Amino acid sequence: MLRPSEMQKALRVRDDFPIFTRPTARGKRLVYLDSAATSQKPLCVIETLDEYYREYNANIHRGVYEIAARATAAFEEARAKVARFVGADPGEIVWTRNTTEAINLIAYAWGNTNVRAGDAILLTELEHHSNLVPWQLLAQRTGAVLRFIPVDKNGTLVLDDLDRLLDGCRLLSIAHVSNTLGTISPLETIVPRARAAGATIVVDGAQSAPHLPVDVKALDADFYAFSAHKMLGPTGIGALYGKRALLESMPPFLSGGDMIRAVEYDRATFNDPPWKFEAGTSNIADAIAFGTAVDYLTELGPAWVREHERAITAYALERLAALEPRGLHVYGPKDPAKTGGVLSFNLADVHAHDVASILDTEGVCIRAGHHCTMPLMRKMGWHSTARASFYVYNAEEDVDALVTALEKAAHIFKV
Repeated sequence: MLRPSEMQKALRVRDDFPIFTRPTARGKRLVYLDSAATSQKPLCVIETLDEYYREYNANIHRGVYEIAARATAAFEEARAKVARFVGADPGEIVWTRNTTEAINLIAYAWGNTNVRAGDAILLTELEHHSNLVPWQLLAQRTGAVLRFIPVDKNGTLVLDDLDRLLDGCRLLSIAHVSNTLGTISPLETIVPRARAAGATIVVDGAQSAPHLPVDVKALDADFYAFSAHKMLGPTGIGALYGKRALLESMPPFLSGGDMIRAVEYDRATFNDPPWKFEAGTSNIADAIAFGTAVDYLTELGPAWVREHERAITAYALERLAALEPRGLHVYGPKDPAKTGGVLSFNLADVHAHDVASILDTEGVCIRAGHHCTMPLMRKMGWHSTARASFYVYNAEEDVDALVTALEKAAHIFKV
């Protein structure tokens, strides 16, 4: 249970999000439980976007006039804010469209140069397609082999054979938090052993940067990728942290304007990182608004965010357990300390999409499907799951609404 003071803070936080002031099309209160897919945006983020386009819309790094200088300063200050949020230096933060693009950047700019035939690329069986398909393609290009850390029936990584899996491993790429089961990977155990084996380490932080206190230097990640839209910021902007020496050694991913130092007809020299990886006109407005989202989360405090979600998850597990006699199956770790505010479940043999549709009539928004983890679904024997995910604006009353809506679904489907 949340303490009364914590509950009141969560409700005050919700007031900062305009979308929660409107009812759904059916006149219900909006209960948004799909933040693992994308988060809602506080008013300050929306106002930042509006302010940029109204007051100083101009291209960056080029113009010397007043609004261009203001845009450039705001753009680079946002980079500094995002860097501080994850414990990095501004020169180690590359703007990308999202986590997916960041991982593809690594796979091409670092992978094509450093991975060879016979090398091993180690992933886990929990991975999102965005941290699987780029490495499949790299393996096809280079002749490398893919290996996987297995997951047990409870959604926990099995590390018994880790040293053998790391033997000959050139790269470890791992989700910090599973988007399907909420499993928090024990990086404190895995990363030092991968480092000792000589592997370069990539962390998919799409589900951890929004929800956990993150320090990329303490994690000892070589690369860490994350997206603004999952942490109260806009869509279409993300960030890649890379150790400076690695970024300096890598060739550009894309080429064109702004990533160059000098161009002649037959050759070009490239800019320093991070700009070497930012070809063309950047997503200026959304990068600046990402900085505002980070300001908002910093003011809340990452430790509070984590504790709030842990308490909400514990409450949800307790409430959902009452529906087990009606065929509700909740998957993944049941210890809130080992999950990132994501709960996947099925209701008897009812298709997850049907469950989500019934919940929608009650204003409750959840995700249903394979969550871009089709291999995991096949391994576990699930066609799909329903998924509820929590964030800073959720309170116990949202969990209560979820349970009430599930009871309605159980009644409709006679389970």
